[in-house]
Amino acid sequence: MHAGMSDLPIHIDQASVRAGDVTILDGVSLAIAPGKPTILVGPNGSGKSTLIRLCMGLIEASSGRITWGGRNNQGERCAMVFQRPVMLRRTAAANIDFVLASGSRSARDERIAQLLKQVGLERLRDRPARRLSGGEQQRLALARALALNPDVLFLDEPTASLDPAATKAVEDIIRSTSDAGIKIVMATHDLGQARRLAGDIAFLVRGKLTEYSTSEAFFTSPATPQAAAFLRGDLVL
Repeated sequence: MHAGMSDLPIHIDQASVRAGDVTILDGVSLAIAPGKPTILVGPNGSGKSTLIRLCMGLIEASSGRITWGGRNNQGERCAMVFQRPVMLRRTAAANIDFVLASGSRSARDERIAQLLKQVGLERLRDRPARRLSGGEQQRLALARALALNPDVLFLDEPTASLDPAATKAVEDIIRSTSDAGIKIVMATHDLGQARRLAGDIAFLVRGKLTEYSTSEAFFTSPATPQAAAFLRGDLVL
């Protein structure tokens, strides 16, 4: 994690996001602090991806307020991995090199090697990134994001299209990243994954933050009828 100023905590205060007459997020208040991963769950269309983009600074709130480390300016020590990341038309190593801001050639090569080893792709450093499998591309996207040395890493359904083996490989990287002190904020539809990874759970329904609690409390004694129904697999409208 960076020395000096941090983007944590991220405070979201009564933030709403509207597109025309449609309210996507509705008065959400949430504090994202250092610690174990914060996992966003909820039905399709509940606002999980929008909340991540808002925290990342990719979109602005229609109303309400968001601060990063007590500052109003957009967070600068955040990184994000999308469900289907875009790979540059170059090797795996060169994809990482593209985001490294400075340093000598030898220092950059050392950092690239370290990151590729961290995500288990050291033997594929010279392979064109677009020829990697889906799981390998997602691991490369994680390495590329980690090259930015973020305080916070946002993940939007990073394993939604992956098989179980590839999903486990990504989850292992998420755990090691969290253990290294980088805050993970992740949206997922996979409740098993949420159980495995979450320190706390933010449950959204129709753009509202309906429940926020520790993972253990959410899964063992949900506080709202909507959360209980969601955990049973019932339709939540």
